[in-house]
Amino acid sequence: MKKILVILIILLAAVGNQCYAQSVRGRTNSLIGRIESDGTVRNSNNSKIGKFENDGSIRDRNNSKVGHIDSDGTIRNRNNSKIGKVESDGTVRNGNNSKIGKIESDGTIRDRNNSKIGSVDHVPQRRAAVFFFFEMF
Repeated sequence: MKKILVILIILLAAVGNQCYAQSVRGRTNSLIGRIESDGTVRNSNNSKIGKFENDGSIRDRNNSKVGHIDSDGTIRNRNNSKIGKVESDGTVRNGNNSKIGKIESDGTIRDRNNSKIGSVDHVPQRRAAVFFFFEMF
């Protein structure tokens, strides 16, 4: 009986960890949005403003495709034009390959001047880059 109880607790903890919303915070650490485990993006008022699909598609609040994240980190707009890229070290570049910011490993978001403009908690780098630098929501 104790083994079953331990297994149930472990399973509940695993499921619970997958259901939390991922925080997006502004420069002053105020909550500006959340990204739910299913990719739904919400603003600070908890209104849905978009969604990241598992296939890389980026959708707006009306479910219209507004962009795509390629497997190599390339960010594309609704017309499939390259508008940027997130490199493996978190460096974010625009379509002209100029550095426009960085997503640090601790979740700190920095602009091209290395000033902190926000932070994320448990948000993948590419999603954080779209949220902060490419204005798709």
